[in-house]
Amino acid sequence: MSPAIEVHATPSQPLGMSPQAFLRDYWQKRPLLIRGALADFPLPITPEDLAGLACEDAALSRLIVRDPRRERWNVTTGPLDEAVFSTLPKTHWTLLVQDVDKWDMDVAALLERFRFLPRWRVDDVMISYAVDGGGVGAHVDQYDVFLIQGLGRRRWRISDDAQAPKAFRPELELKILAEFTPTHDWVLEPGDVLYLPPGLAHDGVAVGDCMTLSVGMRAPALAEMLGDLVDSLVEPLTEDDRYTDADLAPAKDPYEIDAAALARVGTAVALLRELDDAALHDWFGRYITAYRSAQTALPPPRATTAAELDAALAKGAGLVRFPWARTAWIRRPRGATLYVAGGSHICSAAFARLICEQREIPAADVAALNAADKAVLLALLQAGQLVLTRPQRRSRR
Repeated sequence: MSPAIEVHATPSQPLGMSPQAFLRDYWQKRPLLIRGALADFPLPITPEDLAGLACEDAALSRLIVRDPRRERWNVTTGPLDEAVFSTLPKTHWTLLVQDVDKWDMDVAALLERFRFLPRWRVDDVMISYAVDGGGVGAHVDQYDVFLIQGLGRRRWRISDDAQAPKAFRPELELKILAEFTPTHDWVLEPGDVLYLPPGLAHDGVAVGDCMTLSVGMRAPALAEMLGDLVDSLVEPLTEDDRYTDADLAPAKDPYEIDAAALARVGTAVALLRELDDAALHDWFGRYITAYRSAQTALPPPRATTAAELDAALAKGAGLVRFPWARTAWIRRPRGATLYVAGGSHICSAAFARLICEQREIPAADVAALNAADKAVLLALLQAGQLVLTRPQRRSRR
């Protein structure tokens, strides 16, 4: 029998099953509706907060208004003007904001519920607010996604038919499917979670006002990965590094690419053949932690010394990781390599875990670092990947 497509969460099994069973039977294989999976998770943001965030210059937001009579969609890309919200119709529009977990620590706390997945696989938490009838049309995502109903109700229709057509409507700005025949139809209540594997057609429509939180996974295309790998290999090469044939012999046929020429080509691209595991692992750590967003860390105007850092922490200052800094680490025979925003740092495994786990680095943990790890911490501080916050003022009594 095929695994159930709808289950109910329990306090001991919020997925409705063990993480092992979920990964074995559903992950990248089939959809799953989990009733009540996050019923105990308080909504971390209000619709007003989301609208305010969409007006920020650095936020990635879209406002999508649907004309239900002509089946047309109008897309406005943020930052949005606050005045636009007073001009919207009463129905059939939705606001989407990406990377909300980078802006709000309460939203970021949602990711703790997904610790059974590698954190470096998580892309972001996108939040959408929609009024009745609001949605983005039937579409397909090329990544895993957990759709969490946070406020109100949303109707989700999906098609798990592997043979269903995937062509888009060419006249629309959005990639909306030209044909969509659902095989399942649900209405999600607050706390319900719908997991969808990559490539599965789906359509969500608000039933009254609603808010949905979307935890999306990062799934780079193989072409993108291979292109980045090749770029990293050719980066140290110069114009002087060229195909050569100093051993050239008279050609028997001037149009033939002979065995000697092919051997020289093999030598010229030996970088690809000689790529060892260590170099491959280091490239992937750098690649997967480099972020797609334009939000990049800015180095402080002046470098901080170890003594100045100790003095600032003693006075009550704190260290906070730059919100857009993606982190991961790889275990080494001795210690670890920590990857932060595309950069690599040799350190202890304990320090790598500390930087990856903690968005705020406690002063006591900094004081306990050995000299090598503290040097890495200072390097992250100089790069802007860690930020030294001002000491908190103590209230007078």
